[in-house]
Amino acid sequence: MKAFAGFGCISHLWGEDLEKKKNIAIILSGGTGARLGGDIPKQYIEVRGKTIISYVLEVVMANKHIEAVQIVADEKYRRIIEKDTKKYQKFVAFSAPGVTRQMSVYNALKDISYYADEDAKVLIHDAARPCVTDVTINACFDALKTFDGAMPVLPMKDTVYESKNGQIITGLLARENIFAGQAPESYAFEAYYEANKRLLPDKILEINGSSEPAVMAGMKIALIDGDENNFKITTMSDLEKFKALQEKAYSEKVKKIRNYK
Repeated sequence: MKAFAGFGCISHLWGEDLEKKKNIAIILSGGTGARLGGDIPKQYIEVRGKTIISYVLEVVMANKHIEAVQIVADEKYRRIIEKDTKKYQKFVAFSAPGVTRQMSVYNALKDISYYADEDAKVLIHDAARPCVTDVTINACFDALKTFDGAMPVLPMKDTVYESKNGQIITGLLARENIFAGQAPESYAFEAYYEANKRLLPDKILEINGSSEPAVMAGMKIALIDGDENNFKITTMSDLEKFKALQEKAYSEKVKKIRNYK
């Protein structure tokens, strides 16, 4: 499949001859803020010679379920990503970032609609979660055999309280009923796309998490086991944690090679 880099160009260039795909991944890399103190967004920071998004693409592109990958990215940074995507046939095209995260998701869904099979499934992942595993992705797709969607979650370890004014405790929450959501998330494409369209033009701007449109539409979303290492890089401490994990992995790899020799 030939890849194109322009938003909204898919129908124009391929038309009715576009090859349909059943399992499609969306990688959200539209953020342009440099909150970690550098001059580029966090997903383009290099760790051991590779950008953070590169670690994500390695896992996603190699997954046995995924047939096509759509990446949301600002035009300013697409050349950085293309250094990786040119190695993968599964890459289809870039989509334009939206004014909010969910609008970025919607833009990608709209582009995907031109080549999604009628029974297509979609996986949504963040470029700033580089420790995603094949196990988690497979679990997301496996859950779609029974449910309309799936999300990896972690149980709450601490006692959780409610405060309506941020100053005093106004309620107690049952910890066993509270979960922290992660990415990737998976959905039945057509139902999820329609759920997002129904929120246009204004309500979609109020969405905080990708699962919200699905829940609001009555889709059944399964909770699957999350992974403590599948954290999102948002702070300098997160970045340092990821660097430490990669250094450890490299050291273990070198040790194995030396022992083999």
